[in-house]
Amino acid sequence: MIDPTSRYAGIETSRITVTDGDGVSRELRYVKRRFIPSAEGMMTLVEHIVAQGERLDNITARYVGDPTQFWRICDANNVIRPDELTETIGGRIIIALPSF
Repeated sequence: MIDPTSRYAGIETSRITVTDGDGVSRELRYVKRRFIPSAEGMMTLVEHIVAQGERLDNITARYVGDPTQFWRICDANNVIRPDELTETIGGRIIIALPSF
């Protein structure tokens, strides 16, 4: 089951049947690919300047209220690898509202 606040909530699932080395078939379920939404339609709330030693989970907790929602900040900044946002001291991180 996928948590309703997960980045994968609402994404279609699919199934595939595979055969193992012993010839036994089994069905695997998986979540289909998630495409990063365009940040173009998002409304910027604030730009955060990265300080030394900051972590994205703490930044997310401060602005969003839930550190597990870091993926929303990644989406707003068109970033796939979360650590990329805090690598550069003095870098800007956009904190935005998602478009609905």
